[in-house]
Amino acid sequence: MRFTVIFITIFTLIPLLLAETPKREVNLRCRWRFEIGDHPEYAKPEFDDSDWEKIRVPDTWEEQGFPGYDGFAWYRTSFKLSDKLKDRVIMLNLGYIDDVDQVFINGHYIGGRGSIEPNYVSAYNHLRFYQIPNRLLHFHDKNTLAVRVYDEWGAGGIVSGKIGIYSQKSPNTAIDISGNWKFADRDDSDFSNPGLDDKDWSTIVVPGFWENQGFPNKDDYGWYRKTVFLPKELKNQNLILFIGSIDDADEVYVNGEKIGSTGRFPGENYQNYNRRFYNRERFYFIPRNISRWGKDNVIAIRVYDSGGEGGIYRGPVGITTRKAYKKFRKLYKKRELSLSDFIADLLNH
Repeated sequence: MRFTVIFITIFTLIPLLLAETPKREVNLRCRWRFEIGDHPEYAKPEFDDSDWEKIRVPDTWEEQGFPGYDGFAWYRTSFKLSDKLKDRVIMLNLGYIDDVDQVFINGHYIGGRGSIEPNYVSAYNHLRFYQIPNRLLHFHDKNTLAVRVYDEWGAGGIVSGKIGIYSQKSPNTAIDISGNWKFADRDDSDFSNPGLDDKDWSTIVVPGFWENQGFPNKDDYGWYRKTVFLPKELKNQNLILFIGSIDDADEVYVNGEKIGSTGRFPGENYQNYNRRFYNRERFYFIPRNISRWGKDNVIAIRVYDSGGEGGIYRGPVGITTRKAYKKFRKLYKKRELSLSDFIADLLNH
């Protein structure tokens, strides 16, 4: 089993910021099962962890009988959710983790922050708040939560925060398009064609660096494709596509029509220029006349990486209405905070 590391902004849907404050449904500040070492079986819900240690969450593992330990460790716990929550957005707050995490619900990977070797990046100062797709959850039955943690040095583990399962009223003006996308590690102008057969393409998780998903040392072109259903109820709405941060340059197509781009491609004095854009969040207006209401729509994204890590590496990733987008941008500009800092501030008050 190959683990993938995904950089995800705290929420995947911008309109969630515009709704009510998330409500904690399950308090996970308690004792979890814990084991040092690493094995892919630990992510599976059927794995027997009855002989594992129990430690407090949140707290460092050094303070709980594992002094000086650096490396991999796993946490496991379970929780139940009421059937009344089926129509709400369900989210997991894991607080702050030192240094890198990968999170599994009922055996399914839902996200993580940071990167392990050979491209180690610590995310110890990032709040972990992940949306859980409702299709992965068992309502009114046990759900298994497994967290793989890597600590490079110093304190390690799920160290602080308001750990728990949260819910929020589901917005009907947003579509989450994070998760599995089709991916080709080459360049071809025909890849924007909505009728293209991409069944033989690789599957990659968005957001996430492509180096951590089977394409190490890749510094050139890559294409992403995803089929998205647009409900008829949104037909009279102006829509905005948001695809997070991309390293380095991108061109975005919807149903074969180019709707926007950021950065420059080879031949355009691109290297110095693109340094200004690799960490900028992308937002693109989708013209109504190219959208297919009540049908599948194909989003294709051409990306060029000139060095280091590359790809659609950080969220949020989704589609929202122009009205919700304008409201978000007003708050975003007024507070002069990053999206991650804004949500962290919201949750801590």
